[in-house]
Amino acid sequence: MDDKLYWVWLSSIPGIGAVKSKKLLEHFQSPYNIWRAEEKQLIELDFLTNRDVHNLVSNKIKEDAKKHLENIFKNDIKILTINDQLYPPYLKHIYDPPVVLYVKGSLKKDEKYLAVVGSRRATSYGLSMAQTISRELTEYGITVVSGMARGVDSYAHKGVIGAGGRTIAVLGCGLDIVYPYENKNLMHSIIENGACISEYLPGTAPLAGNFPARNRIISGMSLGVIVIEAGERSGSLITADFALEQGREVFALPGNVCSLKSAGTNRLIKEGAKIITSIEDILEEININFSDENIEEFFEKNILDEKFFRGLNQEERTVASCLKNEPSNIDLISKKTGFSVQLVSSILIMLELKGIVEQLPGKIYKLKY
Repeated sequence: MDDKLYWVWLSSIPGIGAVKSKKLLEHFQSPYNIWRAEEKQLIELDFLTNRDVHNLVSNKIKEDAKKHLENIFKNDIKILTINDQLYPPYLKHIYDPPVVLYVKGSLKKDEKYLAVVGSRRATSYGLSMAQTISRELTEYGITVVSGMARGVDSYAHKGVIGAGGRTIAVLGCGLDIVYPYENKNLMHSIIENGACISEYLPGTAPLAGNFPARNRIISGMSLGVIVIEAGERSGSLITADFALEQGREVFALPGNVCSLKSAGTNRLIKEGAKIITSIEDILEEININFSDENIEEFFEKNILDEKFFRGLNQEERTVASCLKNEPSNIDLISKKTGFSVQLVSSILIMLELKGIVEQLPGKIYKLKY
């Protein structure tokens, strides 16, 4: 039986999301072994509920997986598992990576990704800047990731395509569905110039709850997230939050302080996001020269483990990130962040109380790895 069947089955089981799938793979080593597991073996796993166990041994769900596989091939969709070489390497390191990605188009092993996201109801300024920044990133060989939503996302993809570059759209529905429908031609162009990817099986509708989960993939596969324009409740701020939890850089384009549509991005800047005034602001912060050989080193040395980010606000994350490579003092942290010495001092006190940093002799601070 095709090995892909077991991966499709694992990704299709109700209640078994990315985290539980990852734990099951760690325990059983392969989807095939999970498929063959007996009920008594599954009951012993404390992270599974009775409903999970029932679904894992369900013959109906296994038969349905065969139909899903046929539908995937019928729609010319590729199945990319977390063990495949083309699986985005940075995505593997997030807390909850999808064990299967469904792909239309092509991914490349050596691609370097940056995400460009923003408001669905962007101003002409936001749309223009999304297109311009994405086009300029393409000129540096960077692949732009976005969500193919209306507004900023669509213009980011268009900027890349117009420049002859590569772009990836991460969808919150099955790849046999065009959402929004007016992006039908854009979706075809994205597939020709990169790929559309999703963790959802064909036939999955674009339900509202799918999009926050989709956003963790956009940020997780990228070196950083560029927020072009966002209101206070914009979904792109969720992507920025995921980026911070995943240890990625967050950039924000400043906007009119009187415009509600820039309230979100202006707040990100106030809280420590890197301000964008030119493409150089992005390139200076992002090392785009990682090789496959030192990806592991990148994660070990240059970004904080996610557990250090969870529960921290953006100012705390910004200060903590200054201690990634070596201990530092308050004055140096103040210079790096632009925060006042008084603010840095109070943030460090909070980080000490939360067990994130510790103070060494001479008022030097270090992370408590």
